[in-house]
Amino acid sequence: MPEPLVLDEVAATPAIKGKVLVVDDEADIRESLEALLSTEGYSVDLAPNAAEGLRAVETRAYDLILLDLMMPDRSGMEVLREVRERDAETPIALITAYGSVEVAVEALKAGANDYFPKPWDNEKLVLEIARMIAGRRLESENRQLKRALKQRYSFPNIVGKSERMVRLLDLVAQVAPSRATILVTGETGTGKELIAKAIHANSPRADHMFVAVNSGSLPPDLLESTLFGHVKGAFTSAIQSRKGYFEIANRGTIFFDEIGTIGPETQAKLLRVIQEKEFMPLGSTDVMRVDVRILAATNADLKKLVEEKKFREDLYYRLNVINIPLPALRERKEDIPLLVEHFFTKYCRENEKFLDSGGHSVLRFQPEAMQILMDHPWPGNVRELENVVERAVVLASDPVVPVEVLPEPLLAAGGIRMHRGGPLGPDASLYDIVADFERRTILERLELFNGSQTEAADSLHVPLSTLNQKIKRLNIEVKKRGGEHN
Repeated sequence: MPEPLVLDEVAATPAIKGKVLVVDDEADIRESLEALLSTEGYSVDLAPNAAEGLRAVETRAYDLILLDLMMPDRSGMEVLREVRERDAETPIALITAYGSVEVAVEALKAGANDYFPKPWDNEKLVLEIARMIAGRRLESENRQLKRALKQRYSFPNIVGKSERMVRLLDLVAQVAPSRATILVTGETGTGKELIAKAIHANSPRADHMFVAVNSGSLPPDLLESTLFGHVKGAFTSAIQSRKGYFEIANRGTIFFDEIGTIGPETQAKLLRVIQEKEFMPLGSTDVMRVDVRILAATNADLKKLVEEKKFREDLYYRLNVINIPLPALRERKEDIPLLVEHFFTKYCRENEKFLDSGGHSVLRFQPEAMQILMDHPWPGNVRELENVVERAVVLASDPVVPVEVLPEPLLAAGGIRMHRGGPLGPDASLYDIVADFERRTILERLELFNGSQTEAADSLHVPLSTLNQKIKRLNIEVKKRGGEHN
């Protein structure tokens, strides 16, 4: 018997996207950035001056630092240089009201990764922060993918023993060593990126980069610059040359998630890379040759998009050399108990609770709760199941997880109606009692601190990110300073 196999897709949008430090002497700027980035899923720390910013960097690791150029105690440029003496990798972006090309060039020479003049464009700022953090993580993720997967079914994060999963892993093991372009198809949340990573890690390219591109999350012009790079002066904000993902992934693998969303012009350039193994960076006349294996994934019907003239037929056939169709979770329900056990252990370790001496979870669902999980159609597939289990770990107060902890849609599907909101009656569930107490407590603290989530989180002795998650889960309306609402 092969070992149980886990299809554990790491969610494209994790609960915490990254840890960001904001160093700025203006309280309004700090609070504005905290509100923006917290809403986008980042954990945010704030420092009102250079000294506290440097102290924070010494005591905690960050995925990105936003640094004001002009502060009363020390300039942002001095702080930038001091941080770079000890840390050459953490992305740092300067923000300043004194915008000029000269200042931007000086900042980049001193080690900054980017530069944002005040007032900034929120959408562009969020996109650039995500790009910088993703680039920083490429190298560390690549180290994790270098594990040699020598034996059949040795894919460490793929859990399942159903016949469909065994056949799928047979195919993955067979095609991974080849140079073939592969199209992975399946519904959202089925684990397409995880399969792509397993293919890369079990191929001769495992010692080189695996670069994932979320094709649907970037505007066409930014996508082309991201893929092919650009030279200095290629467009207005191109104040320095930048490598694209194809150059970074040379001799490795590039994975296109949701390939059906890319536009016609990018499709044409991608076809050329596949056919000719060459491309030109934006603004350049020099041809660059690369050796990159292309893996792509989609939850759309590409054949239908071809018929509707929305996707190039020649590109479709170039991508669809080998197709790996992933089954929906409802088509392999016998794997649900194994997946639940796997996710219980994963999140119990993260939350440091309900673990035995061997580091495995001791949590289990009540039989009635487990039956609801088995009966649910799982439109969000493995990702949805993972979210349900993570929620259960966070809310669990006993090793046996009750039905009441399950989200309302699952309870409704199981024919169970729970009280939600309003005055609690005598038949209120434990879950509603706990949620009502949390809601009232958070509202009282927010009122006490005039809507400041940072101060409320400090007074409750919880991370700001945890408070933000509870505010969203409990549908709490937060009043900003001045009486405005989120």
